[in-house]
Amino acid sequence: MDEHLDLTLLRPGDAGYDDELAGFQLGFAQRPAVIVPARSAADVVAAVRYAAAQGLPVGVQATGHGLPGGYDGGMLVTTRRMNGIGVDPGARTVRVRAGVRWGQVVAATEPYGLAPLNGSAPSVGAVSYTLGGGLGILAREFGYAADHVRWLEVVTAEGELRRVGPESDPELYWALLGAGQNLGIVTELEIGLVPVRTLYGGSLAFDGRVVDPAAVLRAYEAWTRTVPDGLTSSFAAVPYPDLPALPPHLRGTYVVSIRVAWTGTDGERIVAPLREIGPLLSDSLRAMPYAESHTIHSDPDFPHAYYGDSAVLRDLDVERAGDLLRATGPGAGPMCVVQINHLGGALARPAPNAVPYREGRFLVRLLTAGEREQARAVLDPAFALLAEDTLGRSLNFAFGAGDRNTGLYGPETRKRLARVKQTHDPANLFRRNYGV
Repeated sequence: MDEHLDLTLLRPGDAGYDDELAGFQLGFAQRPAVIVPARSAADVVAAVRYAAAQGLPVGVQATGHGLPGGYDGGMLVTTRRMNGIGVDPGARTVRVRAGVRWGQVVAATEPYGLAPLNGSAPSVGAVSYTLGGGLGILAREFGYAADHVRWLEVVTAEGELRRVGPESDPELYWALLGAGQNLGIVTELEIGLVPVRTLYGGSLAFDGRVVDPAAVLRAYEAWTRTVPDGLTSSFAAVPYPDLPALPPHLRGTYVVSIRVAWTGTDGERIVAPLREIGPLLSDSLRAMPYAESHTIHSDPDFPHAYYGDSAVLRDLDVERAGDLLRATGPGAGPMCVVQINHLGGALARPAPNAVPYREGRFLVRLLTAGEREQARAVLDPAFALLAEDTLGRSLNFAFGAGDRNTGLYGPETRKRLARVKQTHDPANLFRRNYGV
């Protein structure tokens, strides 16, 4: 306990320091000079004031899925203990504190027949996900999670706790929703919920050794041109290594899958063309309660090391994308996961926030388990294949790519963010640098 503050300050060598750093991402070492385990917004205020007085850059971590970077030798504020949730079923809103995970929000809202615009992994932090945009399970029907934020509470570089909304402070509100924690530490936000109790969804999986993955992708891209605007889907290709730790049916298998989420009717008819692509490894498409929506993607729920990046595309050239599958498949070296999200629909609608590239038609995400340089040797040539159609990159899917800040925003958005940064954090206390 620091004698001048009612805060716990952990420094290298202190008991609990390494445990406090632990998170979902195991691939990158962090060594802040001091860690503040925050339990309240008041703790965050005190921590930011202390850091400013000491000239320490500040980062924030909730679940550790995406590490903040830019603050080694500075202060890390951890918020996982700030886990309060407040549901207002009449207003269809939920208040979420900084350490809450999406699984908690889904569980809290499900009894009211309401759902948040959460992502595919229940263990992801709700606030940080939303500040980066938030591309969710029902994204094409309802848009980005950021589009549904009513207000935010943020601790600014001056060490002040402010409630920010689209009318009270439109520029800061606009910038926070899309530029994450580069302008302050968000301690709480209120988001609108959607009236969804059940959906039709799941996955169709093919054996990439039996069915040509490029042919699956061509069929999927053609199918996306026929579906209703509110149907959300993605394509994935995962080359599983032949390791004893994996279930026998996955060892050495190249799984190519199409995932679907749809709240409308006639789901079986809509997906029928996908079942004609070829023989299936598995078919989990079904009507399900929204509380089971995480099973559509079945993302890993255990901490591990990963490195990845993304490209928002104006369109998907299936021939180039086929080359990308060959470059990232079983013979690529380190295991490389490909995910291609169908954008458009409500994602293309304008909103008063900084989430960029709404004109994009697809988002390509590549994830590897290799070391940084080893991963780059696979990722850079793969993304180069898509360069002609690339608009930019997605902040929430730039995993461990803090060394590359280009392309996260278009020129005009970047200039506007720079003006907001100069107004609210001219000393660059919050150094999660997004090239603004």
